[in-house]
Amino acid sequence: METRADDDEAPTDPAARKQMHHDYTEQDFAGHRATVFGYRNVAEGAPRRAFHRTKHHHRKPEKDSDRPGPPVMARIRRLSVTDDGETLTPPAQRVQFILGEDVDDGALESHPLFSEMEELVKDGDELEWKETARWIKFEEDVEEGGNRWSKPHVATLSLHSLFELRSLILNGSVILDMEAGSLEQVAENVLDNMVADGCLGYDCREKVKEALLRRHRHQHERRNHNNMSKLPLIRSLADIGKNHSSCKSGGEEGMVKSPSSISMQRNHSTGDLPNGDVNHKSNTNFMRKIPPGAEASNILVGEVDFLEKTLSAFVRLKTAIIMGDLTEVPVPTRFMFVLLGPPNSNSSFHEIGRAMATLMSDEIFHEVAYRAKKRDHLLAGIDEFLDAVTVLPPGEWDPAIRIEPPAAIPSQDPRKRPNDNNPKEEPDEEEQEQKQREESGLSRTGVLFGGLMNDLKRKIPWYWSDFKDALAIQCVASWIFLYFACLSPIITFGGLLGEATGKNMAAMESLISGFVCGMGYGFFSGQPLTILGSTGPVLVFETIVFEFCKQIGWDYMAFRFCIGTWITIILIILVAIDASALVCYITRFTEENFATLIAFIFIYKAVENVISIGKNYPLKTRPDEVLNYECYCLPSNYSRVPEQFNWTAVDKESCQIYNGTLAGGGCDTKVYVPDVFLMSIILFLGTFIISVILKDFKNSLFFPSKVRQIISDFSVIIAILLMSFLDFKVGVKTPKLEVPAEFKPTLPSRNWIITPFKGNPIWSALAAILPALLGTILIFMDQQITAVIVNRKENKLKKGCGYHLDLFVLAILIQICSIMGLPWFVAATVLSINHVNSLKVESECAAPGEKPQFLGVREQRVTHILIFLTIGCSVVLTPVLKRIPMPVLFGVFLYMGVASLKGLQFFDRILIMFMPQKYQPDHMFLRQVPIRRVHLFTTIQLTCLVCLWVIKSFSLTSILFPLMLVVMIGIRKSLDLFFTRRELKILDDVMPEMTKRNQDELHELGNAEVGWHAKMFRLCRRN
Repeated sequence: METRADDDEAPTDPAARKQMHHDYTEQDFAGHRATVFGYRNVAEGAPRRAFHRTKHHHRKPEKDSDRPGPPVMARIRRLSVTDDGETLTPPAQRVQFILGEDVDDGALESHPLFSEMEELVKDGDELEWKETARWIKFEEDVEEGGNRWSKPHVATLSLHSLFELRSLILNGSVILDMEAGSLEQVAENVLDNMVADGCLGYDCREKVKEALLRRHRHQHERRNHNNMSKLPLIRSLADIGKNHSSCKSGGEEGMVKSPSSISMQRNHSTGDLPNGDVNHKSNTNFMRKIPPGAEASNILVGEVDFLEKTLSAFVRLKTAIIMGDLTEVPVPTRFMFVLLGPPNSNSSFHEIGRAMATLMSDEIFHEVAYRAKKRDHLLAGIDEFLDAVTVLPPGEWDPAIRIEPPAAIPSQDPRKRPNDNNPKEEPDEEEQEQKQREESGLSRTGVLFGGLMNDLKRKIPWYWSDFKDALAIQCVASWIFLYFACLSPIITFGGLLGEATGKNMAAMESLISGFVCGMGYGFFSGQPLTILGSTGPVLVFETIVFEFCKQIGWDYMAFRFCIGTWITIILIILVAIDASALVCYITRFTEENFATLIAFIFIYKAVENVISIGKNYPLKTRPDEVLNYECYCLPSNYSRVPEQFNWTAVDKESCQIYNGTLAGGGCDTKVYVPDVFLMSIILFLGTFIISVILKDFKNSLFFPSKVRQIISDFSVIIAILLMSFLDFKVGVKTPKLEVPAEFKPTLPSRNWIITPFKGNPIWSALAAILPALLGTILIFMDQQITAVIVNRKENKLKKGCGYHLDLFVLAILIQICSIMGLPWFVAATVLSINHVNSLKVESECAAPGEKPQFLGVREQRVTHILIFLTIGCSVVLTPVLKRIPMPVLFGVFLYMGVASLKGLQFFDRILIMFMPQKYQPDHMFLRQVPIRRVHLFTTIQLTCLVCLWVIKSFSLTSILFPLMLVVMIGIRKSLDLFFTRRELKILDDVMPEMTKRNQDELHELGNAEVGWHAKMFRLCRRN
């Protein structure tokens, strides 16, 4: 097969060519031979000859006896090795060199591409171009039977069509940076080039041009049989070339720059005609799917009866222009590819056209096409694409099956990055970890409050954007959802606290504390995504302090004021010495144990609360049972009532108030209440199920994407409204949310400002140091572990962390709450996780078939501020809030607990323990760590979780819960004795899995490609 030797020059005008002399080296010829595939489209027995133009230097054909055999040549071509044994640059490296060049005046800036393929079809006696497929990232085909677009799918190509396409690019016309302002100019330039090269006879020129300028009919347009006539010289064009098997020219076949359209003589003047069909209507709906700044690549393929050989052309315009009805959307055309040939070739042409469009949608070839300066660059791009393709055996796969687009498109960086045969020394892991700690503010500065100052420097530039970035409907949904999620625990915690502290602090104090702490933390914290709330260990701590004061006769609120003051002082000291740097020792092992425990607590408490409704409103399970409700009240020796008091009219509750005695056989008989418990279960499960289904609604097939996203964002709110409405319509008296109706202290004898000491001895202030140390550990661990979970790398936060600033603001808030006699609020893990999840941002699915990709979290302060502002106003909203059933809020708790387990590697590993190996998901840690080692690590972590649950469950030991979290860190450190450093790095790592997987696959791919090329080169040399 002859190769073409003039790819380095581009003539200025096909009509004014001058004699050119090129000095080519043997390596140039060998490079062409090395990349030609062994496919030839010639008739059997036809002579092997080439058409040469005069005045050009060409290498003489080699004798077949001097060439290696076909098997060896296949290897040589694949490896870019000459027949003399000299190794040339592999296609991947050539592409990497092309992409590595700086974009200068000679290279075009790349844009997103929309590719459209049209085929020449007959409509009656007239020919027209009909749109048959299109690409943005994935292929969509016109389904003739249903007269509609197919679902987007991954394009599957035959190797034969790719080889054919490569041969067409090698031997056909390639014109780069053509200067043309209309379709007609493009057509004239390409046809003149074809005629000059001898690929197209002058007698066929006008017929080809007439075919190219036929009407273009797109799928979105309605057919109009009265308007199917031939267009006046304006329609579309892509360039016309030739198949190497039937039209070989010895003339100038290199990269041809288009001559100016002014220098061409045309047989028809169309200067007064518009650049396209005046009746053409663009597909404005589909235009929304096109990325901003996109350009078009048009592929035209078809068969005509006046041609005897195939013509092909690839054109890149110097300036992209909109060419009328050529494209279904008003996008300027940059690339064109035309393939015309004799009849009975259409099926092959269809596949070649698909191959061309798929190449243009490929990220790497797309860049090569923009930067190519000569034909060799395009060929290198095709060869690199062939190196990267995966072949499916024909007997094991049906080509008619459409492959769904992947959930995550793999990165193409390994194809862009050159292989380093001399890898550099691996960077020091300790240095990398230290750098990451410095970026997160978790390294000691060596100066007082140095970490706090760094946090302020890091967060102040983002402060205005923390309010501006909240201008999104998603923030409204997050605000309302988290308001209900925070309100119910605050009121419930207030009720429990009232019982534990003798009404010194109850629901009203909890609401005000939520308002004060939430507003202060929302405006001034370093990480406003963290939600403050009441926690179980704090309740236990308050109970112990109250019982201690009650036994020795001290005033509880005054002593608590001293404890809170010491906690504030200790926390500020910790901020001054950068104690938050210790957070770097909280690894995935500890944080996921803590997060899983809190999630299980939410789930357990939600179910427990619903069951408690069944105890308060029992069901009558035996309808035939005869119940005895005979019960009356009798006076006792301790009763203090008037002598004429009517004891027969006193019920059970009043009898106890009057110190009476209950008598009768039915006093202990349960009072069955119909329907309340069953209705509570319906509301509980209905809220949970609706929340789960609607949260995933954004991935459903119904409604436009924006509607699906809004429904997903408001899923919990919709569930609360629907279930509350159902409860209202049914009319069953289920338990309702109880909110204080008056703004006043629960205990009338106390004020909003606590008086220090108040009868307590002076030395009680010093005695408060001991419980303050325990409270500091509790608050520090709760706050920082939750902060670590919120600041995970998986969340892709961009505005930095603020561990020191958060702790400082929390210390000030604890002092304010101590002065006002309010409960202390710290970071609530499950609420914070759900706050982050409700603000996650995904990419908009612009291209058909493209799956949304997680981009990060909408980092802002407004939702946090609005949540607790509304909580402070809940007293005013009592008439509305008292209609919300408690089972609905318990369903929200269940949803939050289940949702917070999503994404925890620890929970995934627990599930894997119960899966057969063939059904286990393809997690990265399962690829690199033996399954037995994974199960051993999970078992140890699960044992620690059980211990934490047991300690939390008993009131005597629950106060030690924060200390056990410190013990968890020690247990994690001891695992260094049982697991290798590599195993721990994989199983106990906070890096996003996809990031690590991409790095590992890149390294493996690089090593494999280098080894493969070396092995194949040695094999070729032996043969």
